[in-house]
Amino acid sequence: MKRDAQATRQRIFEAATAEFARYGIAGARIDRIAAASGSNKAMIYTYFGSKDALFNAVGVEWISRNMNDVPVTAHDLPEFAARLFDQYQKYPEMIRLVTWAALERGPEANRIGPVLISYQGKLQAIRQAQEQGVVSDRFSAETLLELILALIRLDPGLTADPADRDEPARRRRAIKEAVARLAQPD
Repeated sequence: MKRDAQATRQRIFEAATAEFARYGIAGARIDRIAAASGSNKAMIYTYFGSKDALFNAVGVEWISRNMNDVPVTAHDLPEFAARLFDQYQKYPEMIRLVTWAALERGPEANRIGPVLISYQGKLQAIRQAQEQGVVSDRFSAETLLELILALIRLDPGLTADPADRDEPARRRRAIKEAVARLAQPD
């Protein structure tokens, strides 16, 4: 039976995404990833080198998807925030991966090449919009982006009724309004 290396890597990647999203870096187990992907530990280490490198590969893929699917629109930051919120709703594992990385790696989580490139591009676009007077400069571009990301990541668990189907739409509107107020020039 002929092996398909690309299909194997994809199965490992999908199993790793689910494992890391559920358990984080420290709690993830290569044995479970191997079992879920129909491969073995040796194959995972051959393709990815280490559990940390596998987590990085998963993170880079999700960040790349996010960069491609949700490019920054600095002249319309509220819509950018809303589209990013939609992305997190569509792919809940993304927010869990980001949260685990922040919890377990701290600031180092943002120092992976594609993460830096993504943030730098977004920051540059926000700075340009600030220079043009389209976006408020009361906050630095860095702080404004951090505030937008924090709003999107807020956990509605304390106030939201899980059975309320309208909750995501209300949150989306609230995020857009909050970002509009943050970004509105004086």
